[in-house]
Amino acid sequence: MTTKEIDFDGGILVGHDGSDFSDQAVEWALEYGRLTGQPVTVTRAWVLTTAPRPKTWEPGYMPPLEDFAAAVVEVLDDDLAPLRAKYPEVDVRTCAVHGKPATRIIEASEKASTVVVGRRGLGGFKGLLLGSVSEQVVRHAKATVVVINPSGGDESPDARNVLDSSFSDDA
Repeated sequence: MTTKEIDFDGGILVGHDGSDFSDQAVEWALEYGRLTGQPVTVTRAWVLTTAPRPKTWEPGYMPPLEDFAAAVVEVLDDDLAPLRAKYPEVDVRTCAVHGKPATRIIEASEKASTVVVGRRGLGGFKGLLLGSVSEQVVRHAKATVVVINPSGGDESPDARNVLDSSFSDDA
């Protein structure tokens, strides 16, 4: 089932878009979860243009939205594997939610003790001090919001998300 609501029942909520900034936000949240005994839910919002191609995709066939959501969760789990390994004692959950990241995180913030986001993500405006999702979450969330500044002072995060390998130069 494709969800338009974050599957979340409390604890620490982290938005992750695949950037190094969001990895740092997850690592901070995992350490905080370890110290406080709270579960950590890491979510990735998606739309068709940002979701990885599902395994069921074939030319001329549009897979159901559930297949796209499953592909998003699979990539998210792969992205988080190294961080999860560092914090095996923390209860970490992942979910994919269809829609705009800020809107979905703000909606779920009512159940959160803390919302954690990176300073900025994969957006196209390099050099911004605060990304649009982070700014909206800070302004409108119903929980305490922690915005993680990058370690090392990197002003633009590395992107690891490949929308579709068939569009890359290597294909």
